[in-house]
Amino acid sequence: MKILENLEPQNVFRFFEEMSAIPRGSGNTKAVSDWCAAFARQRGLEYHQDADNNIIIIKEATPGYEQAEPVILQGHLDMVCEKEPGCPKDMAQEGLDLEVEGDYISAKGTTLGGDDGIAVAMALAVLDADDLPHPRLEAVFTVDEEIGLLGAGSLDVSPLKGRRMLNMDSEAEGIFTVSCAGGNNTISLLPLIHTAFAGAALTVTVGGLTGGHSGSEIDKGRANANMLMGRVLQDLAAQTPLRLVEVHGGLKSNAIPVESTATVVVADAQAARNAVAAMEKTLRNEYRVTDPSLFLQVENATVADDPMDAATTEKVVCLLTCLPNGIQAMSPDIAGLVQTSLNLGILTTETDTLRAVSSLRSSVDSQKEMLKRRLACLLAQLGGRVEYEGEYTGWQYQEHSPLRELMVQVYTEQYGEAPRVEAIHAGLECGLFAGKMPGLDCVSIGPNLLEIHTPRERMSISSVQRVWKFLVEVLKRAR
Repeated sequence: MKILENLEPQNVFRFFEEMSAIPRGSGNTKAVSDWCAAFARQRGLEYHQDADNNIIIIKEATPGYEQAEPVILQGHLDMVCEKEPGCPKDMAQEGLDLEVEGDYISAKGTTLGGDDGIAVAMALAVLDADDLPHPRLEAVFTVDEEIGLLGAGSLDVSPLKGRRMLNMDSEAEGIFTVSCAGGNNTISLLPLIHTAFAGAALTVTVGGLTGGHSGSEIDKGRANANMLMGRVLQDLAAQTPLRLVEVHGGLKSNAIPVESTATVVVADAQAARNAVAAMEKTLRNEYRVTDPSLFLQVENATVADDPMDAATTEKVVCLLTCLPNGIQAMSPDIAGLVQTSLNLGILTTETDTLRAVSSLRSSVDSQKEMLKRRLACLLAQLGGRVEYEGEYTGWQYQEHSPLRELMVQVYTEQYGEAPRVEAIHAGLECGLFAGKMPGLDCVSIGPNLLEIHTPRERMSISSVQRVWKFLVEVLKRAR
């Protein structure tokens, strides 16, 4: 028995349930891409499937809409695969076990994949319908969005004629997302020189921080453990001769690091301990609201190798105190929106190189490029260099957007109130499409999805119903 077969709109939930039976974690998308291709072939629709498993399905305009500009419906095929402890499901090989409780659909013991399966289901339901008026439709389903927007980055957009795009990868009904940050990882590399130094070895830890996502929570004023470590080391060096052995902090470039640890050799261990104790009081006072559990800790250490020499230690401390970090600019267009920021998310010490990975974000590409140059300039002065990875384009707010205006009008009529029009300081595929398709007019929407990327993920049935009604009406008016 199908779990969702009695839910309306039937086609939307039918396609969502069929899709949920196909394993489709990031990097495992061939089967679900082939399923979409089979859908197109069965209906005689034009489609383009690439080697990365991205797929475009095209349906020509219904009578009376032949002269209307095409509309792109866009979402991603892959999902985040997480499960509860003890859940036996092999998500690489098995489909999901859907459940319905009240107004919510979930998956037993695992993530649901409503992000972004519901976008695909809605687009397929539109393509499948014979009674819905619409312009030429270009459904674009990308892959590996959850691991770096990879599919959108590799997609050939040449089959697309449209410059109006409805991205359906948002998780809050009634919020229209109209701008997002672009970004990259900028990797600062500093060569290390070692030499012998007599003294006491200590391990210093900055920990207990709140952390968070560097896109959505960079504006909360929370401490970055790697940057605080720079302050601690600078203060230690002012109290006693110090040589750095190694420093490590953070696990992901896009996460504000909650802990950073340095091993040092100092001439005066007691002076070092006193300096750390004083700095702990200072930092706990500064971050008493945002990071109430902050602590500094000193422990005796044993080191087998020579520490860095005086000049190298000074360069590392300089890097950790002078590297740009946090908010760099606020948006002049949208109140309260962070426009440009960076986050020193990963700090590691290898045999002869210090590696510091910063996640750069900006909705204005020129500011992102400016930050890249600033880091390159600083590293050049310190005798180091920078590398870049994971480049993606920002989606800048457009003051004039006919698509947004139409959608606001339809929403206000259907809901009796205006939607919230917002921008986010995180990455969406819209940015990559905007970079490839000059003049793209794009809005991101979606139904209510709660606790995505966790086994508690659930999707509101009534919200899907309302968003479907809204989508159909927008397409009807998109002449």
